[in-house]
Amino acid sequence: MQRRALLLQLGFGAWAGLAHAEGGYDVKAWSATRALPRQVLSEDGKAPIQLADFHGRAVLINFWASWCEPCCQEMPSLQKLATTRAQDLVVLTVNFKDAPANVETFIAQTGLKLPVLRDPDGVTAQAFGVRIFPSTVLIDADGVARSTVRGGLDWIGPAAQQLISPLLKRR
Repeated sequence: MQRRALLLQLGFGAWAGLAHAEGGYDVKAWSATRALPRQVLSEDGKAPIQLADFHGRAVLINFWASWCEPCCQEMPSLQKLATTRAQDLVVLTVNFKDAPANVETFIAQTGLKLPVLRDPDGVTAQAFGVRIFPSTVLIDADGVARSTVRGGLDWIGPAAQQLISPLLKRR
């Protein structure tokens, strides 16, 4: 298992270096043929979060891991985005395969207030097609997945605003 984690980190490191040279992230359109999972993991043993519960608000689902430096770097801007756009935007975070102690340490060190859903076996990441960390799935106010941002992004900067603004409009 440690070998697998090391290979994953090395692969991410190679991609992150390439992505950093090209701006740090890329945006991949959500395939019209790919179904959006109806629910996300539960938080602390509660009932699973149903995406339909957020109808009328845009949703960002951020997949991260504590060993991922770009994940750690973008988290404060995600937190600020969630606070400033709370009326029309929901930000959920999904931790990928970290030990519970690592997640708790990360939350304590960063003061993270966003919901942290745990994906201990990677099933949720797989269901959303996530293979690169961080990745953030963008869902519009009508509940339609529009794209995935792969790599770190300043979520309160102008590039993020260009991605988020269209999500807020209902058809």
